[in-house]
Amino acid sequence: MNKALLSFALLCVALTGHAQGGNTGMGGEDGDYQSLMERLAKVEKKHDMLDVYINYAASAQAREATGSSWQTRFANKELRLELKGNLTDKLFYRLRHRLNRRNDAQGSDNFSKATDIAMVGYSFSDKVTLMAGKMSQIWGGYEYDANPMFVYQYSDMLDHMEIFQTGVTLSLKPVPTQEFALMVSDAHNGSLEDYYGNDAIVVTDNGDYRLLERANHPLTFIANWNGSFFDNQLQTRWAWGIQKEAQGKYSRMITLGQKLNLPQLQWYVDYMAEFDDLDRLGIATEDLADRFQPQIYYYEYGYPINNLVYQPYEPMNLHCGKVHYHTWISKLNWQFAPQWNLMLKGTYETASMQQVERYKNYRKSIGWAGAIEYYPDKTQDLRVFLAYQGQNINYSKESALGGKHSNRIELGFMYRIKCY
Repeated sequence: MNKALLSFALLCVALTGHAQGGNTGMGGEDGDYQSLMERLAKVEKKHDMLDVYINYAASAQAREATGSSWQTRFANKELRLELKGNLTDKLFYRLRHRLNRRNDAQGSDNFSKATDIAMVGYSFSDKVTLMAGKMSQIWGGYEYDANPMFVYQYSDMLDHMEIFQTGVTLSLKPVPTQEFALMVSDAHNGSLEDYYGNDAIVVTDNGDYRLLERANHPLTFIANWNGSFFDNQLQTRWAWGIQKEAQGKYSRMITLGQKLNLPQLQWYVDYMAEFDDLDRLGIATEDLADRFQPQIYYYEYGYPINNLVYQPYEPMNLHCGKVHYHTWISKLNWQFAPQWNLMLKGTYETASMQQVERYKNYRKSIGWAGAIEYYPDKTQDLRVFLAYQGQNINYSKESALGGKHSNRIELGFMYRIKCY
């Protein structure tokens, strides 16, 4: 039996891993857990050139939503594998890959969508670090940077963001508690057509339809500040950036995260705002684009006949323009007893199509979640959870859209296996 487990551990070393905490950089703290290899082979690991992790989450779910009754299923939520390490005191690397995504290379960066991170970094000193490759964009906020396995349900904005891009990041730490970073990356993994489709047209009001043109330099520029105050009890993750979507069309974002970090209680509040010339997130386009398809009315004696309309041509590939999004997220973790954690979370989000009066502030979304987590083994990063998530989406009367809601109950586990 031990030989079989040891063989499995060796296979893990050959294939896999994942980091606790952050998407950005080398991730968050790894925790003081003994690896599977050390426990089975009884050999102490004396270097950090290779760390290997498997993140796996699964649950039994009961859910219902607008237009459907309660349904149950078993779901494999996450399976991410990671390798990372320090080859020297200056040179480091990180790879992260999802096994529950397609593996074929897509887009101009020649990476699969399943590959989150494939980067190398070099620390010139304790104050200057350069990283290059495919990695998470350095937006601010704490939910954005969390290990995806530990997020029960993302906000609508984060759920629609495409964050893993190829680029270069320069990190400056003038003092140990303050970090400033600059990043230049691709705006998308693929071409304009890959993301928005062929013959894409942006519409900003009922009469302004413009064919999108490829940008010569479709890049993203982000400035980031990570701060720590009062012996790390107050933390900040702020960022501002601009992304070129198409010729003359930009997306601007500001993300502000603040976190209270106490020994047995952690609470963060994130604010995110996006101002799009072209709807990058696609939420407004999904809700409203059909409303802007050209229509022709049948007339008789100067009056429409029974409001009969038809579309004489194939529907156009329309995308909304001049869209504003705002998101507020508040999340609390409280370790109220040894090996127990209570999680409470709320979100509030709005969407607005600024140049169309009837669609200004047309959408408001409220989400809530709660979970009880139990850690059965102090030597392993394993948690068993019972969670509930819900969401209500309300639309303005002027938009004439129907509201939506959803509810989900889950009983499952999250296990971060340290293989090596």
